[in-house]
Amino acid sequence: MNQFAITEYPDVEKVTRELDELITKPIYSIKPEALSTYISEYFDIKCKMSKEIIQKAQEIIPGGVQHNLAFNHPFPLVFTKAEGAFLEDLDGNTYYDFLQAGGPTVLGSNPPEIREKVIGLLNTCGPSTGLFHEYEYKLAKKISDSMPAVEMFRMLGSGTESCMAAIRVARLATKKKHVLKMGGAYHGWSDQLAYGIRVPGTKHTQANGVPKHIFKWTGEFFPNDLKDLEKKLKRNQLRGGTACVMIEPVGPESGTRPLSREFIKGVEKLCKQYGSLLVFDEVVTAFRIGMSGAQGYFGVSPDLTVFGKVVAGGYPSAGGLGGKKEVMKYLTAGISGGGKHKKALVGGTMAANPLSCLAGYYTLCRIEETQATQKAGLFADKLIAGLKELIKKYDLPFVAYNQGSICHLETVGTMHFHINWSKPWTIPKVLEETSKRKKEMEHIGAAYMAEGLVTLAGSRLYTSAAYTDDMLEDVLKRFENVFKHVGKIG
Repeated sequence: MNQFAITEYPDVEKVTRELDELITKPIYSIKPEALSTYISEYFDIKCKMSKEIIQKAQEIIPGGVQHNLAFNHPFPLVFTKAEGAFLEDLDGNTYYDFLQAGGPTVLGSNPPEIREKVIGLLNTCGPSTGLFHEYEYKLAKKISDSMPAVEMFRMLGSGTESCMAAIRVARLATKKKHVLKMGGAYHGWSDQLAYGIRVPGTKHTQANGVPKHIFKWTGEFFPNDLKDLEKKLKRNQLRGGTACVMIEPVGPESGTRPLSREFIKGVEKLCKQYGSLLVFDEVVTAFRIGMSGAQGYFGVSPDLTVFGKVVAGGYPSAGGLGGKKEVMKYLTAGISGGGKHKKALVGGTMAANPLSCLAGYYTLCRIEETQATQKAGLFADKLIAGLKELIKKYDLPFVAYNQGSICHLETVGTMHFHINWSKPWTIPKVLEETSKRKKEMEHIGAAYMAEGLVTLAGSRLYTSAAYTDDMLEDVLKRFENVFKHVGKIG
């Protein structure tokens, strides 16, 4: 049996052409009158308790919510229950969960077999002691056994922290300073990586609150363009060299611009040629693409691997950095540590707490035992096939594809735009167009929500092993209810 969630990797050239065409066409989105009806008949009537508490929260919490994923049009909903493939809000409305907490819940939300283990730990040890716990070892060993390139693993508090640690380790290991990241990729919100995010070529323009000089050592290269990457590596070689090249292995923003196999293998080759460490950000792909991650699927051996939410099974303190021993030695903990090499400044009191490690260990074991990644991927294949049929039925310009259980339903192609600084007169038009399209993403996302479908920004969907074939017809019917009300905007 296929050990990965991906049964057939998408034709990258074909998808890219379709996305190229999408952003040249007029915007198709939920019609204003239909959106108005959804708001008045669903959100204002059936979500009254959510609306009330969010209005109160806005007086105390900036924007009313604590996490970017919780922002939804016309107002964030308050969710009180998560189980399997479903969510329930404060007003008792139920939804299919295609957000899956941003990707980590491959088993589905709140699996009882993991919950029972967590409760058992809380009854004995408690969530944290500040000292070593046996499940720190068990989790690290499980991850190392699953991914050959991860000879050692250190748990941290988040994916953002793990990306920060990767850069510090890479600089110590290579004695070089420059970092190259793929344009459009998201590696957390640290100062130096808030560069070229979401839309390739944006450089510092999305990094509000970060002084421009912070990006002295950070650069970006265009996805799927090995010539551009080598050009940047050559340039940096004249200025002290590149410590590491960071990529999301299925493409920026979890594959919104999918990468070809040839590109990924080419990046690995260039890193070796120029003496740079290859960093795979597998915050989303690790244990969702397969137990050996995207690196196992593509047959690549990165020097460092960034982990996120899934290593704690969806519980808090979810992040970590893994890699080869000769590199990971720079993450040695303790005052004296081992050897005479310098150590990266990395901390985190709540990192690797007993609760997170236990939850992560049993989650990974359960994913492997039940072949959860494959199940989630097979459902995703059927979901995308159904969505493509609906797109064709209603003659819409939308683009649907999936990389295993990571699904994309691009209606406006906001993140397929890029900024070309050699043609500065085009930049205002790109910024204006992406702003308009982002607004329509929010609108169609609201329509999905009113039909009982929770998505990520109205354009990305994650499936889990909790989805079963008998749900598919109902799910597609709800999407069709939205597509019936889509038309050309403006």
